[in-house]
Amino acid sequence: MVSKAQLLVDLFSEKYGDEPRTVPGDEIRTVAKTHKIPSLYKILNKFNVADNGEYHFPPIGLRYGPAPDGATVVSIKTKKVKTAVKPAVVTTLTTTAKVVDLGVVHSGFTENLIPKKDPLFVPFGNFSTINAIVKSNKFYPIFVTGLSGNGKTYMIEQTCAKLKREVIRMNFTVETDEDDLIGGFRLIGGETKFFKGPVITAMERGAVLLCDEIDLANPAKVMCLQSIMEGSGYFIKKTGEFIEPSEGFTVIATANTKGKGSENGQFIGTNVLNEAFLERFPVTCEQNYPSAAIESRILGKVFDQLEIKDLDFIKRLTDWADIIRKTYADDGVDEVISTRRLIHIAKAYAIFGVRAMAIELCVNRFDDETKSSFMDLYSKLDETVMAGSDVADADVIASDWSNQ
Repeated sequence: MVSKAQLLVDLFSEKYGDEPRTVPGDEIRTVAKTHKIPSLYKILNKFNVADNGEYHFPPIGLRYGPAPDGATVVSIKTKKVKTAVKPAVVTTLTTTAKVVDLGVVHSGFTENLIPKKDPLFVPFGNFSTINAIVKSNKFYPIFVTGLSGNGKTYMIEQTCAKLKREVIRMNFTVETDEDDLIGGFRLIGGETKFFKGPVITAMERGAVLLCDEIDLANPAKVMCLQSIMEGSGYFIKKTGEFIEPSEGFTVIATANTKGKGSENGQFIGTNVLNEAFLERFPVTCEQNYPSAAIESRILGKVFDQLEIKDLDFIKRLTDWADIIRKTYADDGVDEVISTRRLIHIAKAYAIFGVRAMAIELCVNRFDDETKSSFMDLYSKLDETVMAGSDVADADVIASDWSNQ
């Protein structure tokens, strides 16, 4: 026989569906009184209070196990009630018993979250700083800022790979909110359960929480991280559970800005983050592009992997990128060649085998004036490339292909 408290859950599920919502307290009391359902303290308590006299339903924290055999169908006759309109009303209700267990918490993070070591990785910049903090197993949040494509996220992941530390990467957008971070109710297998988000999972596993591109977040929607950034645990108000962070848990955030927005519009969509939130990061690491010597080592590994035998091209590319970056720092140009873009060029070169064509394909994303100045600069550094020669090279490739 199904309990009457279970019946109350079924009644409202029939009316409102399985999705969590709020229900007026008076309506809960009326239905409970009609069907002689006691023990409302399990439902009308402080943990379930919403606004304006309403309560969360299904009730948070109310647990029921599987329905016993033979109790899948229930028929209830209500007491006759005299009214001014009708002398008596007889209602027959047939429901199917449901299993409701909001106390069971699920998480989708079940696999090993230690990143794989990349043989192409070359340590540089803030690697030693990040490595020391992560290796300490202490809670010590880090804010890593720098221009796009200089290896911020890659460096953090490879640090965790070296130290065999689990890392949970969360990519932020303007829509990222508490439900995405902390967790929320989900309908799983016909049951409504609380699903733990990446932040809570990282706390429980003692993992590194990597908040990628955090300056894209809406500052009001990520304020739920305030107490977490203090390392003192988090109270999940939807379940009444307090989460203590395990040893090793820490937070590392990456951003193209310092949380102050982008004045020149280069990183459109970035936001000004709350100062109290930023203050909870004890240290900020400024990540610059690698030096020409380090970048040569990086491209050397990439060229080896792609089986490119052209060491001269590596020197030309690193010199070219270095000049552009220095010009960018002096406000001479509005764009910059990143390490990531040099790797794009290497891959294009492995496919087409033509220097100028590989470069042009990878700088076409810039406006015409910038693209032209970048191509002209490279042609001055590499006597084998003439400005505009890539068009002829492309025609030759197309001709060779058509003749096969």
